[in-house]
Amino acid sequence: MRRGTKPDTIKSDAPKAAQPDGERAAASPATARRPPAKRAARKRAAAASALEKTIGYRFKDGELLERSLTHISAVAGGSRTNSYQRLEFLGDHVLGLVISDMLFRAFPKADEGELSRRLADLVRREACADVARAIELGAALRLGASEVNAGGRLRTAILADVCEALVGAVYVDGGYDASAKLVERLWGERMRAPVRPLRDSKTILQEWAQARGLPTPTYREVERTGPHHDPEFRVEVGLPNKQPAQGIGRSKRTAEQAAAAAMLNREGVRTDHIDG
Repeated sequence: MRRGTKPDTIKSDAPKAAQPDGERAAASPATARRPPAKRAARKRAAAASALEKTIGYRFKDGELLERSLTHISAVAGGSRTNSYQRLEFLGDHVLGLVISDMLFRAFPKADEGELSRRLADLVRREACADVARAIELGAALRLGASEVNAGGRLRTAILADVCEALVGAVYVDGGYDASAKLVERLWGERMRAPVRPLRDSKTILQEWAQARGLPTPTYREVERTGPHHDPEFRVEVGLPNKQPAQGIGRSKRTAEQAAAAAMLNREGVRTDHIDG
């Protein structure tokens, strides 16, 4: 080697020592983990796919399913039209129609009052939320951070609304037959095996009045209109120191039930946790 010259760089064929996992992660964090938003999106997609398997329906339009699962808190700008609320409106009515048809066929000897009470029990908020929990709908919800932190995936009101929105989405995507099959699958067992005896609005109002030391509510016919073969009754219910309430029906009985329900609603009496 000549003086004043730099020695040649010696290249070694020996393999480099392997870096610990932590060092590789520090060197390239982008490949070590996905951004939180992407992880959340992948998790929601997996939950939505699992939901389709659970309900036995595969959406042709995936955006419909996503919208039915999207709470307004997760929508930029808070646009209600991009949340589940429009589909909830539709699903509420589809659910009522399908269950009414199921009840009509399942209970051929039931009168209008019994069918109405059974319908009310099956479509009430708690019942829809129970169905949502049974199919683990909460895991697939798209919620804003504030709603997630507030426990939105477990809230009865949200679960019930999204359950109705899901019915509406299936109706739009697959038509009445598809939505009817979905409702039969999710509500059929509940319809055939009610978990508690049915009570109507008159019974609830009477129990509510007695619990407060009030006498039995009184009912009187206020008006009768329409032809003899198809009359319409207006009935008023009264209690001491309470404003009367009125209801309309095709029979005195249904009008009395409507009047009792009107008074209960006005007095702020919750009836969604009991039948009728």
